[in-house]
Amino acid sequence: QVQLVESGGGLVQAGGSLTLSCTASGRTFSLSHMAWFRQAPGKEREFVARLWWSAEITSYADSVKGRFTISRDNAKNTVYLQMSSLKPEDTAVYYCTAASSGYDYPYWGQGTQVTVSS
Repeated sequence: QVQLVESGGGLVQAGGSLTLSCTASGRTFSLSHMAWFRQAPGKEREFVARLWWSAEITSYADSVKGRFTISRDNAKNTVYLQMSSLKPEDTAVYYCTAASSGYDYPYWGQGTQVTVSS
């Protein structure tokens, strides 16, 4: 089992920046990658960013490309999502997730609220 705990959400003005953190514990050695998803009110959960362990390969949703950066601190088993040039449409609950193979995500954090005011 893997446990994920997110932190760093909050209220920020449009154009501002925020960094989310996700710390993993448990059988982290079994993971192939971690990712961030988000869910805005009345909308489905959507992919935001992904980081593959082995080759440090990253991928981003088009809506956040160039504004968000996913990174990790191996020593702390922590993945970060640095968000800049935030827009009101970035407002959502952000979830950290992890996978051991493919794109099946059995592990999820509790979510952290990000609110961007205009």
